Amino acid sequence: MRCPYCHETEDRVVESRTSREGRAIRRRRECLGCGRRFTTYEVVEERPVQVIKSDGGVESFDRSKLVRSIRLPCVKRPVTETEIQEMLDAVEDELDGRDQVQSRELGEMVMTRLREMDYVAYVRFASVYRNFQDIDEFVEELNELGEARARSELRKNQAELPL
Repeated sequence: MRCPYCHETEDRVVESRTSREGRAIRRRRECLGCGRRFTTYEVVEERPVQVIKSDGGVESFDRSKLVRSIRLPCVKRPVTETEIQEMLDAVEDELDGRDQVQSRELGEMVMTRLREMDYVAYVRFASVYRNFQDIDEFVEELNELGEARARSELRKNQAELPL
């Protein structure tokens, strides 16, 4: 490992521990040339998942692009950055082992998790993702969301199974 300060290639590892929920190893190193310390991360290099866009184009999965698309509908909502990162970790876990994914399927994964997290953020994301063309489509989505919420409340408060 090359020292970022003096560019010496000789160093020693002072401390190692797992990081990023076991996905990486964090190493504290000390340069044998200048004595300064620096941190490196060791991660498994994986073949990136290919996202097949709706227009037929293909691009590599980009977590930062997905983060930006999720942060926008969560503005001024009670959704923390930690919750967004955990949601993205769950999406990435679901993508593990796959070579490719349709962009539509990726959007559905995000919408499912956003619906559980915050209804307003979900509707904001869905309005852009599903490209609502008029107010009727928007109202229809809100009605479906309201019905699903009512069913959930009914199940939660139900003492016995219906006959």
